[in-house]
Amino acid sequence: MSLAALYDLPLATPASRAEIAAIQSERKRLAVERARRSPFWKPRLGHVDSDRLDDPDEWRKIPILFKEELRALGDARFHREFCGVERSDICEYWRSGGVTGRPFFYPRSFADIRHAMVGFTRTFQAAGVGRGNLAHLSFPLGIHPAGQMWARAAQLMGIGVSWVGAGAAAPSKLQLELIDRLEPTVWMGMPSYGVHLANLAEAEGVDLAGGSVERILCTAEPLSAAKRDKLARQWGAEVFDMLGMTEVSMVAAEGSAHDGLHVWTDLVHVEVVDPDSHEPVAPGAPGALVASALYTNDATPFLRWFTGDIVHYLDEPLDDAGPLSVFPRLRHTHRTAGFFKVRGVNIGHAELEDYLFADRELNDFKAEAATGGDGNDLLRLSIEVARNADAGAVAARVAAGVGGAFEVTPEMAVLEAGTLAREFEGSVKAPRFVDRRG
Repeated sequence: MSLAALYDLPLATPASRAEIAAIQSERKRLAVERARRSPFWKPRLGHVDSDRLDDPDEWRKIPILFKEELRALGDARFHREFCGVERSDICEYWRSGGVTGRPFFYPRSFADIRHAMVGFTRTFQAAGVGRGNLAHLSFPLGIHPAGQMWARAAQLMGIGVSWVGAGAAAPSKLQLELIDRLEPTVWMGMPSYGVHLANLAEAEGVDLAGGSVERILCTAEPLSAAKRDKLARQWGAEVFDMLGMTEVSMVAAEGSAHDGLHVWTDLVHVEVVDPDSHEPVAPGAPGALVASALYTNDATPFLRWFTGDIVHYLDEPLDDAGPLSVFPRLRHTHRTAGFFKVRGVNIGHAELEDYLFADRELNDFKAEAATGGDGNDLLRLSIEVARNADAGAVAARVAAGVGGAFEVTPEMAVLEAGTLAREFEGSVKAPRFVDRRG
């Protein structure tokens, strides 16, 4: 398949739940048969009947796949035993998106890229972004897939896009200059970077909220209610959340109702399970997201992939969602591994972030678990406060509030505005939570 064929995309959404069910039935069987070509999967699927996969009990005979299992293979065995594609069929590689451990580099075949592009183009449809818009894209470009895939998808949809990127090649002051000069209507980036840009804009006297950006499209990090509110307020824009995973593609997007992420169930099969027992949870209850690629599985046969996301699955349709109403929805909460244990107390990263970003006089923060001079654990918070705020009063209020809410009183440091944005500049994901013990 040539790259030119990527532009012949089946962009229409399914017309009904019945059509999705038929696609799922066919593609689950093909996904399992494709996985059986892999030395990794073949012995694990011997007891699975490919003709009975519409039976949930039969489907659950497929063992859940965890990142630790693949990490244990090492690079050579991962590519030899798990991946199922010849080098001549590889179109590109995608870097896995986590912030811990050694990253994977997943091969993507030409067919994989063609199918993955469908999920990315739908995000623009969901957010009401079409021809005539100009998007400023602040995702890393290259082997991190979100940036280059979203930029290509925008162009396929007739949307102008500035391939700005992130990191040393596109420092934050240049980002703000380009936004001011080119006047994009859409900003696309990780939520934490959007906060950094807004904080830097305030320090530089730039009025982002009064600027040209009308919509913000985010992915790659959980978007809490507090962070969403902060982004919307600082940018003066409507914020849309998207959910993607390197192992599959872009799989879900928020529509104008902002009531969960419409998940492309014609492209991915999703389950919500108890994080410990791995049994299905009751409808609407929180659980761990397990995803199986129905199309983007040519090079990497991801079946029942344990994503680490905690979600609620909502099956009832939204009547006013237009073509998106055919899809179920996910409400994303937080990552499973996001906590510090400090002096015996678990401090959830998502909960602490929500608490801090709800304070309108606090612009940004970094939380560190460290070892004090007495050898005991401590929580250190470095904060930046809003212009004209009393820094000492804000620090004292935050310390007391965190101590009361999380049972650990933090050591406080007040930083000059823009310090954290500069520190986070070179990171793919802002290292806002750092464990410095040992």
